[in-house]
Amino acid sequence: MSRETDPAVLYPDVAAHGSLAAALQAAAADQGMSLPLAVTPSDPLRHAMITSVVPHRHSSYISAWQHERNWTISGSSNNRLMISGNTKDIRALPQVIRGWAEGASLDEIRQAATFDLLTGRFEVPDNNPTDVIASEWEQLLKEADHSDWPQYQALIQSAHAEPKLRRLYPFTSHWALTFSNTPNYPFSPSFVSIGSPQGSGDYTIREWWNGPALHHVSTASEAIAIAVSRIPADLLPTPSENPVQDS
Repeated sequence: MSRETDPAVLYPDVAAHGSLAAALQAAAADQGMSLPLAVTPSDPLRHAMITSVVPHRHSSYISAWQHERNWTISGSSNNRLMISGNTKDIRALPQVIRGWAEGASLDEIRQAATFDLLTGRFEVPDNNPTDVIASEWEQLLKEADHSDWPQYQALIQSAHAEPKLRRLYPFTSHWALTFSNTPNYPFSPSFVSIGSPQGSGDYTIREWWNGPALHHVSTASEAIAIAVSRIPADLLPTPSENPVQDS
């Protein structure tokens, strides 16, 4: 087991300021700004908290890696991760911190960042379930698009293309796709869990992620067809919720 590196050795410039929050304030001052940061007393050289003027933005912090010189910035909105990224350059953080803290839009924050930052979700300030579900689909689509996993990408895209599944909250457990009628925990009972093959193999259909295999199919479209057939009646849209078809 590798021994944890002394943060004062890995981050001597931060140690010289006494805390990560102070080092970030110094980097911000060099760029003509001040940041709403707080020291984390339990680990001042590796952790700092961000205070936002936006009520639904919380659990925001910067943390330093233990075995490599690198920093992670994370920010949540209504308990859902919105920004998350890593950089080796502490000078790249102040613009992002200020934007997040002062209520800049996610697109404005992305433009200010010099590193990959956004999760793919969009903010839902009022926590409206329909918009939260749509936001989570956007995150899954981005995640799949950036993965080196064609079968998983095909599964997410096929699921999103199916209106009866798209109206449900999608989540993954051990990379198996599952659905809930609520975006908040506890989720509704699982009716299907779809595991993607890597390389060769079949999609595996279960009732829940570690349950017994019910079906093995070769394509994402077949897996999604089975998923739709398993949707409980109380989770299907009512006639008034069905989209009007053009004649």
